Amino acid sequence: MTDAVTRVLVADDQTVVREGIVMLLGLLPGIEVVGAAADGEEAVALVERHHPDVVLMDLRMPRVDGVEATRRIRSAHPGTEVVVLTTYADDESLFPALQAGARGYLTKDAGGEEIAKAIADVRSGAAGLSPQVQLRLLERLSEASPKSAPSAPSGPGGPSATGGPSAPSATGGSGAPAAPGAARAGELPDGLTVREAEVLALIAEGLSNAEIAQRLFVSQATVKTHINNLFAKTAVRDRAQAVAYAFRHGITGMQQ
Repeated sequence: MTDAVTRVLVADDQTVVREGIVMLLGLLPGIEVVGAAADGEEAVALVERHHPDVVLMDLRMPRVDGVEATRRIRSAHPGTEVVVLTTYADDESLFPALQAGARGYLTKDAGGEEIAKAIADVRSGAAGLSPQVQLRLLERLSEASPKSAPSAPSGPGGPSATGGPSAPSATGGSGAPAAPGAARAGELPDGLTVREAEVLALIAEGLSNAEIAQRLFVSQATVKTHINNLFAKTAVRDRAQAVAYAFRHGITGMQQ
C-alpha cells in the first residue's frame, strides 16, 4: 500500500479551486489525479469511467450536490472512498455527508500534508477527519449521551419497602460508580454488547484498529471481529457511518 499510487478524482464547482486542488495533488508523491468534475453529476459519471480510489468531494455544487453524489458513488462503487473537502464545517453539512458514506472530512484551509494524510487514512480503512471535525463529533456525541436518571429513594432507612435489601443500582453489584458515559448492555441499540459499544466509541474518536487493540489490551484480530459484528448489527458500511451511528445513539466514553 505504501508504494502503490492512489488514483484521485476531484469534484468542485469553482474552476479556480478545482484547478488549484488538482495542481496541489500533482505535487504530492504517490497520488495520481485521474479526473476533475464541476458538479456531483459529473463526479458520479467520472467515477464510473475511471474507478478512482478516492474522490475529493465538495458539498455545495449545482445539479447534484456532494452529499447525494457521495451516496450514489458509495452505493455503486463501494471500493471508492470519499473525502469531503469543503468550506463548511457546520453540522448540517458534516453529518449528512458522513451518513451518505464519506470516510473523510476536511475544510479547504487544509494544507497538502493534511489532505495527503486523509487520503492515506481512508485508503487504509481509517477515518480521514480533520482535528476540528473530530472534536465536533466528540462534542455532539457528548451532547447526545443520555443523562443518568437519579435512583428513586427506597425509604427512610435505605432498605426496600418489603424489608429486603435495596435493588442493585446501575453501577452493578459491586456498588462502584460506573465509568462516565458507560451504558448497561440492556440500554444498547441493535443488540450491541458492551465491548462492541466500547469499540464503536473508540472508532468515533478516530482510533485505528491497532490503537483500539492497544487501548483495550486485545489483539487486532479481536478488534476486527468486534468491528465486523457491530457493522453487521448496525447495518453500517464503513467507519464514517459508524461514527454517525455512534452520534445518533449517544455511544461515547464507553472505555475510560
